[in-house]
Amino acid sequence: MNGYDQEKLGYNYAIGRYAKPIAEVGPGDTLTVETMDAFEGRVKDAATRPSQVGDELNPLNGPILVKGAEPGDALAVRIESIVPRGPQPRGTTVLKPWFGGLSPTAKSVARPLPEIVRKLEITESGVKWNQSLTLPYEPFIGTIGTAPRSAAIDSLTPGRHGGNMDLPDVKPGAVIYLPVRTPGAYLHLGDCHAIQGDGELCGVAAEFPSVATIGVDLVKGWDLEWPLLENGECIMAIGSARPLEDAVRIAYDALIGWMADKFAFDCWDAYFLLTMVGKARLGNVVDPAYTVGASLAKKYLVPSADAKLADLTPGKGA
Repeated sequence: MNGYDQEKLGYNYAIGRYAKPIAEVGPGDTLTVETMDAFEGRVKDAATRPSQVGDELNPLNGPILVKGAEPGDALAVRIESIVPRGPQPRGTTVLKPWFGGLSPTAKSVARPLPEIVRKLEITESGVKWNQSLTLPYEPFIGTIGTAPRSAAIDSLTPGRHGGNMDLPDVKPGAVIYLPVRTPGAYLHLGDCHAIQGDGELCGVAAEFPSVATIGVDLVKGWDLEWPLLENGECIMAIGSARPLEDAVRIAYDALIGWMADKFAFDCWDAYFLLTMVGKARLGNVVDPAYTVGASLAKKYLVPSADAKLADLTPGKGA
């Protein structure tokens, strides 16, 4: 970010309002953030084991104070671009013992997963998996959130504040709306991924350091319970919980509320419509809470006769 050195100040491993803000921005500002990978660069090669470099994961940039943000507002963060930075191989992905979606949990009778590190060459042209396979470059912000009212939340946990949702839709071209629970919002972000499948199955994706450019705005008086997102194709509500079905319920319930509140839908008609054409997207199924994004294509957003869609849509994601 312009005007400060996060590496010198130290990265945060929790989202809260207790750390001194490292920067202040106002509604309408654009800023650039230099993020670290999930291991803060400590896994330097394939011979380095994550278990040997400490337990802290997901270093975050911030907190960033947003001038004028008050409890009951929504923070609108527009993802403009995410580009790789640092020397090659920039990317890191790992298997860790007792971690991931398919890791055994009964430690007395099961064996841990092997500890394996793969270093990846990442450019905007693709993620080089091996000599014959290059994966697409599909970057997104894995962790982004605002401070809760009281206790800080560790950088691995998603929730009402946003946090470590690991949702691939938080990508360039999207606007994510986050609840403001404390004056100034105290925005944190980091944990960018170059590509990730639904679920982030082994617990990490293609982790990499990035330069992320975002725009920050405010929607005054829009009191959100859960994060929302929009892009050119859809609107999405994001829920995080365990078990997974609770995350699905939260996300669809929040989406119905958005449709009724801002797009002039009858509640029951919205429920019916999502049964027909709603989509559910997995973020992570490995963190302390699981994340699901429930979405509706914008082509189905038919406003009432006396309202224009442009007037009903907060933010600038369309």
